[in-house]
Amino acid sequence: MNKKLAAALSGSAVLMLVLSGCGGDDGDEKANAWAKKVCDQWQPELKKIETANADIKRVATESSKPDEVKQTDAAAFATMSESYKTMGSALQQAGVPPVKNGATTQEAAVKGFEATSKGYADLKAKMDALDPADQTKFADGLKEVAGGLQEATKGGQDALATLNAGGLDKAINSQKGCQVAATSASPK
Repeated sequence: MNKKLAAALSGSAVLMLVLSGCGGDDGDEKANAWAKKVCDQWQPELKKIETANADIKRVATESSKPDEVKQTDAAAFATMSESYKTMGSALQQAGVPPVKNGATTQEAAVKGFEATSKGYADLKAKMDALDPADQTKFADGLKEVAGGLQEATKGGQDALATLNAGGLDKAINSQKGCQVAATSASPK
């Protein structure tokens, strides 16, 4: 039952892997300086998201008791919600990116991260409402939570796509703070 949740979480790992680009050229110094501001603030949040994903996958692949699954997943969703909110704030604080339609790009990306933050907060609320004592209802509830993961991550994926389409992909991918090791997104 919880393996479906772990499989669905692979989608949020994809969101992190989008940031693991190979690095760009030395192109636009202004864009690189802007991206550095953003990525320096994103780095601790990306690590928290990575750890939260690993925790969910760990309890999904082990023979964990429903209480532990509920507690671990709810805590992970709370962490992810806060991290995506912080990532949106970092974009806002960095100022308008120095690209064509920078203000529009920034606004759309911030809204995307806020949507993902809200999505994970909603998933946490659903996890909190599950009763681990009733295993049948708990399993059904986990399926519902797993089904909501794609919708929860959509805003963040859209935000990254917006930044990439806005011409910031090379600048962001060249920053060490935005690079996430692809192997660390796999289950432990």
